[in-house]
Amino acid sequence: MATLLEMASEIIAAHASTTPMTKEDLISELNEVYKALSSIEKGEMSSAEVSAEAAEEAPVISRKKAFGKDKVTCMICGKEMKTLARHLKTAHDMKPTEYRKRFDIPRTQPLAARNYSESRRQMAVDRGLGENLAKARAARGRKK
Repeated sequence: MATLLEMASEIIAAHASTTPMTKEDLISELNEVYKALSSIEKGEMSSAEVSAEAAEEAPVISRKKAFGKDKVTCMICGKEMKTLARHLKTAHDMKPTEYRKRFDIPRTQPLAARNYSESRRQMAVDRGLGENLAKARAARGRKK
């Protein structure tokens, strides 16, 4: 059977292969995983407690840095993209409301990059979608 240090290093190597990490990140994560494995071996923590603790871990990036002008960073895995909603569903099986609650993000904060939202808004204006909506609402109001 592999030693705890070998198991911890394999876990960290697998994580580091998909996530860019600094030397300090690698060392601190190796320490955390080793401590968790040793406490499981000693029977101090059950595997359910370990998974619950891992689920409640601190965000990868601060909320202020997560929402940028050109990109939005997932606070769970650190991946950068233009919008978060689809990523949350596919990668983390989470709804945007759950994500907002977990990281205390206000409802007024969009889960999309500011430039992306602005370009979509401008495209809607160029196509006259707001005017068409107003016409449809007026027509519906006349029917009633």
